[in-house]
Amino acid sequence: MRVRVATTALGLTALTVLALPACSAASSQTKPATSSASRAGTAVNGERQTAPLSSAALERLLLDESDLRTGYTRTPERPAQHDDVTVLGCPALDKLGGDVATGGSLDFPVRAKASFTYMGDSDSAVSEELYSDTAGKLSDSTGRIFAAITGCPEFQLLSGSTAIDITAQRMSAPRLGDERWSMLLTFSADGRDGVVKQTAIRSGDVLLTVSGAPALVDQHLDKALAKVTASR
Repeated sequence: MRVRVATTALGLTALTVLALPACSAASSQTKPATSSASRAGTAVNGERQTAPLSSAALERLLLDESDLRTGYTRTPERPAQHDDVTVLGCPALDKLGGDVATGGSLDFPVRAKASFTYMGDSDSAVSEELYSDTAGKLSDSTGRIFAAITGCPEFQLLSGSTAIDITAQRMSAPRLGDERWSMLLTFSADGRDGVVKQTAIRSGDVLLTVSGAPALVDQHLDKALAKVTASR
């Protein structure tokens, strides 16, 4: 069996033992100048913002099959699973509590998600998630989670009777948006390994994450961000 990480808030997840999907976590934060995509409103930390977008509005900004090359099929979204998860070897992540591992209190209520496989291969998967909140909340909540993971290059999660070894490698992210994070995670359980990359970009009051096979994440990140910012 292969490790599956059921995607919830920002790629931090409850763990089950299924097929490997597009999910991970992100790190390596930087803050460039104010984004040109920011909308008129009250200035916060040099940025302008208005009320967060609705889930319906975010849905319209997601990638679809027409945005991807031939061979991609959208996969149905599975219900998030919230199994009991114990963190071993990462006190900073454990300190944030079970809500982090199960997508609880640091989750954002306004979200949209789309997942795809390429040529029907579950190992060639990519998913996109969009969240909207104030710029400050997006930055603060994601920063706290990612800082915890970044400080633990190796740790273990226990989900029921399944032990999952995780190694985390901070990656450089392309200089896009107002803030960005990127990380490569290797999951190992029952003698099987899986590698997942996630890159997250915050543009104003929208947070975009693209997760999955590393090459596919790199290939589709620009077009995902372009679709988010085109109408804003």
